[in-house]
Amino acid sequence: MTIAATAGGNIRSGGMTAEERKVIFASSLGTVFEWYDFYIYGTLGVFLAKYFFSNVPANVGFIFALLAFAAGFAVRPFGALIFGRLGDMIGRKYTFLITMSLMGVGTFFIGMLPGFATWGIAAPIVLIALRLVQGLALGGEYGGAAIYVAEHAPKDKRGYYTSWIQTTATFGLFMALLLILGIRTWMGEASFGEWGWRIPFLLSGILLIVSIWIRLSLNESPVFQRMKDEGKTSKRPLTEAFAEWPNAKIALLALLGATAGEAVVWYGGQFYALFFLTQTLKVPGVTAQILIVIALALGTPGFVLFGWLSDKIGRKPIILAGFLLAAVTYFPIFKGITHFANPKLEHALAWAPVTVISDPSECSFQFKATGTEKFTTGCDIAKSALVNLSVNYANQDAPKGTPAQVKIGDATLTATSPDFAKALPAAVKNHGYPASADPNDINYVMTTVLLWLLVVYVTLVYAPIAAWLVELFPSRIRYSGMSLPYHIGNGWFGGFLPATVFAIVAATGNIYSGLWYPIAIAAMSLVVGFLFLPETKDVDITKS
Repeated sequence: MTIAATAGGNIRSGGMTAEERKVIFASSLGTVFEWYDFYIYGTLGVFLAKYFFSNVPANVGFIFALLAFAAGFAVRPFGALIFGRLGDMIGRKYTFLITMSLMGVGTFFIGMLPGFATWGIAAPIVLIALRLVQGLALGGEYGGAAIYVAEHAPKDKRGYYTSWIQTTATFGLFMALLLILGIRTWMGEASFGEWGWRIPFLLSGILLIVSIWIRLSLNESPVFQRMKDEGKTSKRPLTEAFAEWPNAKIALLALLGATAGEAVVWYGGQFYALFFLTQTLKVPGVTAQILIVIALALGTPGFVLFGWLSDKIGRKPIILAGFLLAAVTYFPIFKGITHFANPKLEHALAWAPVTVISDPSECSFQFKATGTEKFTTGCDIAKSALVNLSVNYANQDAPKGTPAQVKIGDATLTATSPDFAKALPAAVKNHGYPASADPNDINYVMTTVLLWLLVVYVTLVYAPIAAWLVELFPSRIRYSGMSLPYHIGNGWFGGFLPATVFAIVAATGNIYSGLWYPIAIAAMSLVVGFLFLPETKDVDITKS
């Protein structure tokens, strides 16, 4: 290997060697497979809800599927602790071999798992258990890959080299969407909905074998190998990282000032954009996926561009610019997506306002239940029905005991009437609210442009963050130190974004109100990052 340390302890600067290209390719390709495994669950959430949560109403089942998806994110910080400790003690290479194996095995068995109709309550329990295994594995995967590449990179190219790792999440989603689209087109919607949705999960077995074969050919990180040879590896990395205030402070600031904001911009710009298209705007699933795939393809070069640029001007200004743009423009962008993807819905929202008139004591938060509770009051029935139809509504208080009513334009319906379940959809339709987006009305070019813009924001905040996190922590505790704030940020702040946004929309009755969540978090990270986090592009990452 041609990588060496200078007399000052810094990794040498120079052109990319064949060994360095192999490191980047192997680490990136393996991580693409990891993200593919993780994201096919999110992409196929509608089918998982149908087969594993069929004991509850469809809308509740979809929320449960989102929460099961989020469960995998919830445990990612614990995976960061477990595998971060291993990575700092036994090495980067063998740790992410373990995480990759767990990820692939968990995904493969989701494809084999019988549904609720066959296994009963055991089916969703096992599904959630497999999601937890995936989440634990991913908690250790990303940090290992990012550190491994950074510790091989020349000092003046860490942003550029690690930016290839940053592309893997988008490539993984891109590969998942492309494969699913191909299978759906090849076998037809009926067969895909019946059993074909399992194929992408089962294919992870092949991807697992390829990934293991590639990564087994790699050597250990030179920085870690030198620490090991000199006996400087940490014996208590978690204690050093989080029980000693100088290191714990860095981790806390990295969470609040970097990874939390990065996470909500990442998931808001890719996953929530897809959910918004399909669930709120009722754009056909295949059409929505094609639009996202095109936007991802157009935007992905931004990862490498901004990673390279961060080596020139710094990590901090690029990431903070992404936070600022997201906070300022999310509302107009998502309203623009509505305008171009479903103009009939936009027109109905403006000209046929809906109001729920009810006794406030009868209204409850719709999605706090486990699925066994029944929403029987007039207010709950009305709001639940409107949410299912993706209709905005305003709340108007009525005197105690007044039967809940829904006012749509000049029509007024009583929620407790026997024909309400049929009358409401008819009234909504009569006042211009479409049951789904009309493909002939979609402005495909402008919708794609707006989706692409969201992906550009993703590349701004995500491209430099691996190098920034690696450079913030000393090498002896780097795996533990950076992995926990990264996965709390992405696992909790980002992973819970779809469910949180949907819950806010359901509670307020406004299809855009959930955007306050990513905007608030991005604004917080903008302020904390600007005031408290340092620029790191010139630091010596070999110091233990």
